[in-house]
Amino acid sequence: MSNVHSINDSVNGSVANRVVLITGASGGIGEATARLLAANGAKVVMGARRTDRLQKIVADIREHGGIAEHRRLDVANRDDVKAFVAFAQEKFGRVDVIFNNAGVMPVSPMSALKTDEWDRIIDINIKGVLNGIAATLPIMEAQGSGHIINTASTGAHAVGANLGVYCASKYAVRAITEGLRQEMNTLRVTLISPGVTESELGHDITDNGTAASVGQLRSIALSADAIARAVLYAISQPADVDVSEMIIRSVRSAGHAF
Repeated sequence: MSNVHSINDSVNGSVANRVVLITGASGGIGEATARLLAANGAKVVMGARRTDRLQKIVADIREHGGIAEHRRLDVANRDDVKAFVAFAQEKFGRVDVIFNNAGVMPVSPMSALKTDEWDRIIDINIKGVLNGIAATLPIMEAQGSGHIINTASTGAHAVGANLGVYCASKYAVRAITEGLRQEMNTLRVTLISPGVTESELGHDITDNGTAASVGQLRSIALSADAIARAVLYAISQPADVDVSEMIIRSVRSAGHAF
Protein backbone atom coordinates (compact mmCIF):
# COMPACT_ATOMS: atom_id res chain seq x y z
CA MET A 1 0.00 0.00 0.00
CA SER A 2 0.96 3.64 -0.35
CA ASN A 3 2.75 4.99 2.70
CA VAL A 4 -0.28 6.71 4.27
CA HIS A 5 -1.78 6.42 7.71
CA SER A 6 -4.58 7.79 9.85
CA ILE A 7 -3.71 11.34 10.85
CA ASN A 8 -5.35 11.17 14.25
CA ASP A 9 -8.38 9.74 15.98
CA SER A 10 -10.55 12.81 15.51
CA VAL A 11 -9.97 12.81 11.77
CA ASN A 12 -10.52 9.06 11.64
CA GLY A 13 -13.87 9.46 13.39
CA SER A 14 -14.99 12.22 11.05
CA VAL A 15 -14.45 10.27 7.84
CA ALA A 16 -15.27 6.80 9.11
CA ASN A 17 -18.21 5.20 7.27
CA ARG A 18 -18.45 8.05 4.75
CA VAL A 19 -19.27 6.70 1.30
CA VAL A 20 -16.77 8.32 -1.05
CA LEU A 21 -16.86 7.93 -4.84
CA ILE A 22 -13.60 8.55 -6.69
CA THR A 23 -13.20 8.86 -10.46
CA GLY A 24 -9.85 8.39 -12.15
CA ALA A 25 -9.04 6.00 -9.31
CA SER A 26 -6.74 3.53 -11.07
CA GLY A 27 -3.57 5.51 -10.39
CA GLY A 28 -2.02 8.76 -9.24
CA ILE A 29 -4.10 11.09 -7.09
CA GLY A 30 -7.23 8.93 -7.31
CA GLU A 31 -5.49 5.78 -6.12
CA ALA A 32 -3.62 7.58 -3.34
CA THR A 33 -6.84 9.19 -2.13
CA ALA A 34 -8.75 5.92 -2.14
CA ARG A 35 -6.03 4.24 -0.10
CA LEU A 36 -5.79 7.08 2.43
CA LEU A 37 -9.54 7.46 2.92
CA ALA A 38 -10.02 3.71 3.27
CA ALA A 39 -7.21 3.63 5.84
CA ASN A 40 -9.19 6.25 7.77
CA GLY A 41 -12.41 4.23 7.71
CA ALA A 42 -14.23 5.58 4.67
CA LYS A 43 -16.08 3.27 2.29
CA VAL A 44 -14.56 4.00 -1.10
CA VAL A 45 -16.07 3.29 -4.49
CA MET A 46 -13.46 3.52 -7.22
CA GLY A 47 -14.15 4.16 -10.89
CA ALA A 48 -11.84 4.13 -13.93
CA ARG A 49 -11.50 2.44 -17.28
CA ARG A 50 -8.63 0.16 -16.23
CA THR A 51 -10.50 -2.46 -14.25
CA ASP A 52 -7.42 -4.67 -13.86
CA ARG A 53 -5.75 -1.89 -11.87
CA LEU A 54 -8.90 -1.23 -9.87
CA GLN A 55 -9.21 -4.90 -8.92
CA LYS A 56 -5.65 -4.97 -7.57
CA ILE A 57 -6.05 -1.76 -5.58
CA VAL A 58 -9.38 -2.86 -4.09
CA ALA A 59 -7.90 -6.24 -3.13
CA ASP A 60 -4.98 -4.51 -1.40
CA ILE A 61 -7.26 -2.12 0.47
CA ARG A 62 -9.41 -5.00 1.68
CA GLU A 63 -6.34 -7.00 2.70
CA HIS A 64 -5.40 -4.10 4.98
CA GLY A 65 -8.86 -3.97 6.55
CA GLY A 66 -10.42 -1.26 4.40
CA ILE A 67 -13.76 -1.22 2.60
CA ALA A 68 -13.67 -0.69 -1.15
CA GLU A 69 -15.65 -1.47 -4.29
CA HIS A 70 -14.93 -0.73 -7.92
CA ARG A 71 -16.73 -0.38 -11.24
CA ARG A 72 -15.52 0.36 -14.74
CA LEU A 73 -16.22 4.00 -15.53
CA ASP A 74 -15.97 6.31 -18.51
CA VAL A 75 -16.67 9.77 -17.09
CA ALA A 76 -17.36 11.18 -20.57
CA ASN A 77 -20.42 8.93 -20.79
CA ARG A 78 -23.28 10.43 -18.77
CA ASP A 79 -25.19 7.14 -18.50
CA ASP A 80 -22.06 5.34 -17.34
CA VAL A 81 -21.54 7.91 -14.57
CA LYS A 82 -25.17 7.53 -13.49
CA ALA A 83 -24.69 3.75 -13.34
CA PHE A 84 -21.50 4.19 -11.30
CA VAL A 85 -23.31 6.35 -8.75
CA ALA A 86 -26.28 3.96 -8.66
CA PHE A 87 -23.85 1.09 -8.02
CA ALA A 88 -22.39 2.93 -5.02
CA GLN A 89 -25.84 3.77 -3.68
CA GLU A 90 -26.95 0.16 -4.05
CA LYS A 91 -23.84 -1.12 -2.24
CA PHE A 92 -23.85 1.34 0.66
CA GLY A 93 -27.26 3.05 0.73
CA ARG A 94 -26.03 6.62 0.28
CA VAL A 95 -23.45 8.86 -1.37
CA ASP A 96 -21.59 11.24 0.93
CA VAL A 97 -18.75 12.48 -1.27
CA ILE A 98 -17.84 12.41 -4.93
CA PHE A 99 -14.28 13.25 -5.92
CA ASN A 100 -14.43 14.17 -9.61
CA ASN A 101 -10.77 13.51 -10.24
CA ALA A 102 -10.49 11.92 -13.69
CA GLY A 103 -8.53 14.00 -16.15
CA VAL A 104 -6.27 13.92 -19.20
CA MET A 105 -3.50 16.21 -20.43
CA PRO A 106 -2.53 15.51 -24.06
CA VAL A 107 -1.12 19.02 -24.47
CA SER A 108 0.41 20.40 -27.66
CA PRO A 109 0.88 23.67 -29.57
CA MET A 110 -2.35 25.05 -31.02
CA SER A 111 -0.70 25.03 -34.45
CA ALA A 112 -0.43 21.25 -34.30
CA LEU A 113 -4.24 21.19 -34.69
CA LYS A 114 -4.70 18.03 -32.64
CA THR A 115 -8.44 18.58 -32.59
CA ASP A 116 -9.26 15.02 -31.53
CA GLU A 117 -7.14 15.60 -28.43
CA TRP A 118 -8.91 18.91 -27.79
CA ASP A 119 -12.22 17.04 -27.85
CA ARG A 120 -10.90 14.44 -25.43
CA ILE A 121 -9.75 17.12 -22.98
CA ILE A 122 -13.18 18.76 -23.09
CA ASP A 123 -15.07 15.47 -22.81
CA ILE A 124 -13.14 14.15 -19.81
CA ASN A 125 -11.94 17.23 -17.95
CA ILE A 126 -15.11 19.33 -18.27
CA LYS A 127 -18.00 17.06 -19.21
CA GLY A 128 -16.71 14.37 -16.86
CA VAL A 129 -16.99 16.76 -13.91
CA LEU A 130 -20.44 17.92 -15.01
CA ASN A 131 -21.58 14.30 -15.36
CA GLY A 132 -20.39 13.56 -11.83
CA ILE A 133 -22.26 16.56 -10.47
CA ALA A 134 -25.43 15.69 -12.39
CA ALA A 135 -25.42 12.11 -11.11
CA THR A 136 -24.86 12.93 -7.43
CA LEU A 137 -26.49 16.31 -6.82
CA PRO A 138 -30.10 15.05 -6.66
CA ILE A 139 -29.09 12.28 -4.23
CA MET A 140 -27.19 14.65 -1.97
CA GLU A 141 -29.97 17.23 -1.99
CA ALA A 142 -32.48 14.52 -1.03
CA GLN A 143 -30.17 13.42 1.81
CA GLY A 144 -29.72 17.02 2.94
CA SER A 145 -25.94 16.59 2.95
CA GLY A 146 -23.08 15.79 0.68
CA HIS A 147 -19.72 16.96 -0.59
CA ILE A 148 -18.60 17.49 -4.19
CA ILE A 149 -14.84 17.75 -4.71
CA ASN A 150 -13.41 18.58 -8.13
CA THR A 151 -9.81 18.35 -9.30
CA ALA A 152 -8.64 21.42 -11.19
CA SER A 153 -4.95 22.35 -11.40
CA THR A 154 -2.58 25.24 -10.97
CA GLY A 155 -3.39 25.40 -14.68
CA ALA A 156 -6.74 26.85 -13.57
CA HIS A 157 -4.84 29.90 -12.33
CA ALA A 158 -2.14 30.36 -14.99
CA VAL A 159 -1.78 29.61 -18.69
CA GLY A 160 1.36 28.38 -20.41
CA ALA A 161 2.41 27.94 -24.01
CA ASN A 162 1.21 24.61 -25.44
CA LEU A 163 -1.19 24.25 -22.50
CA GLY A 164 -4.02 26.49 -23.70
CA VAL A 165 -6.76 23.90 -24.17
CA TYR A 166 -5.81 21.98 -21.02
CA CYS A 167 -5.73 25.17 -18.95
CA ALA A 168 -9.06 26.24 -20.44
CA SER A 169 -10.57 22.97 -19.24
CA LYS A 170 -9.27 23.55 -15.74
CA TYR A 171 -10.43 27.18 -15.69
CA ALA A 172 -13.84 25.76 -16.61
CA VAL A 173 -13.72 23.31 -13.70
CA ARG A 174 -12.83 26.19 -11.39
CA ALA A 175 -15.76 28.27 -12.66
CA ILE A 176 -18.21 25.36 -12.45
CA THR A 177 -17.12 24.57 -8.91
CA GLU A 178 -17.40 28.14 -7.68
CA GLY A 179 -20.78 28.59 -9.35
CA LEU A 180 -22.06 25.43 -7.70
CA ARG A 181 -20.69 26.49 -4.32
CA GLN A 182 -22.61 29.76 -4.48
CA GLU A 183 -25.84 27.86 -5.16
CA MET A 184 -25.50 25.44 -2.24
CA ASN A 185 -26.39 26.06 1.40
CA THR A 186 -26.57 22.45 2.58
CA LEU A 187 -23.87 20.78 0.49
CA ARG A 188 -20.12 21.35 0.57
CA VAL A 189 -18.16 22.10 -2.60
CA THR A 190 -14.37 22.00 -2.82
CA LEU A 191 -11.87 22.70 -5.59
CA ILE A 192 -8.46 21.01 -5.37
CA SER A 193 -5.79 22.65 -7.55
CA PRO A 194 -2.62 20.55 -7.57
CA GLY A 195 0.66 21.69 -8.98
CA VAL A 196 2.85 19.22 -10.84
CA THR A 197 2.20 15.84 -9.23
CA GLU A 198 3.69 12.38 -9.66
CA SER A 199 1.08 10.60 -11.78
CA GLU A 200 0.42 9.30 -15.26
CA LEU A 201 -1.16 12.60 -16.27
CA GLY A 202 0.54 13.68 -19.46
CA HIS A 203 1.60 10.18 -20.50
CA ASP A 204 -0.67 10.62 -23.51
CA ILE A 205 1.17 13.68 -24.88
CA THR A 206 1.87 12.99 -28.56
CA ASP A 207 3.84 16.17 -29.31
CA ASN A 208 7.49 15.38 -28.61
CA GLY A 209 8.58 18.92 -27.77
CA THR A 210 5.75 19.43 -25.31
CA ALA A 211 6.35 16.02 -23.76
CA ALA A 212 9.97 16.98 -23.08
CA SER A 213 8.94 20.28 -21.44
CA VAL A 214 6.38 18.59 -19.22
CA GLY A 215 8.93 15.91 -18.38
CA GLN A 216 11.31 18.57 -17.05
CA LEU A 217 8.61 19.80 -14.66
CA ARG A 218 8.49 16.33 -13.10
CA SER A 219 11.66 17.22 -11.19
CA ILE A 220 9.56 19.43 -8.90
CA ALA A 221 6.59 17.08 -8.66
CA LEU A 222 4.66 16.48 -5.46
CA SER A 223 3.75 12.97 -4.41
CA ALA A 224 0.14 11.94 -5.04
CA ASP A 225 -0.13 11.33 -1.29
CA ALA A 226 0.21 15.07 -0.70
CA ILE A 227 -2.96 15.71 -2.68
CA ALA A 228 -4.72 12.80 -0.98
CA ARG A 229 -4.02 14.39 2.40
CA ALA A 230 -5.61 17.62 1.18
CA VAL A 231 -8.76 15.73 0.17
CA LEU A 232 -8.86 14.03 3.56
CA TYR A 233 -8.52 17.43 5.25
CA ALA A 234 -11.42 18.89 3.28
CA ILE A 235 -13.71 15.95 3.97
CA SER A 236 -12.82 15.75 7.67
CA GLN A 237 -13.92 19.27 8.56
CA PRO A 238 -17.09 19.80 10.63
CA ALA A 239 -20.32 19.65 8.61
CA ASP A 240 -20.75 23.44 8.67
CA VAL A 241 -17.25 24.11 7.33
CA ASP A 242 -16.67 24.27 3.57
CA VAL A 243 -13.06 24.23 2.43
CA SER A 244 -13.77 26.00 -0.83
CA GLU A 245 -10.40 25.74 -2.55
CA MET A 246 -6.86 24.49 -1.98
CA ILE A 247 -3.88 25.20 -4.23
CA ILE A 248 -1.12 22.72 -3.49
CA ARG A 249 2.38 23.13 -4.89
CA SER A 250 5.81 21.75 -4.19
CA VAL A 251 8.02 24.14 -2.25
CA ARG A 252 10.48 23.59 -5.12
CA SER A 253 8.07 25.22 -7.56
CA ALA A 254 9.27 28.75 -6.79
CA GLY A 255 9.74 30.55 -10.09
CA HIS A 256 7.30 28.25 -11.87
CA ALA A 257 3.69 29.11 -12.72
CA PHE A 258 2.68 25.48 -12.20
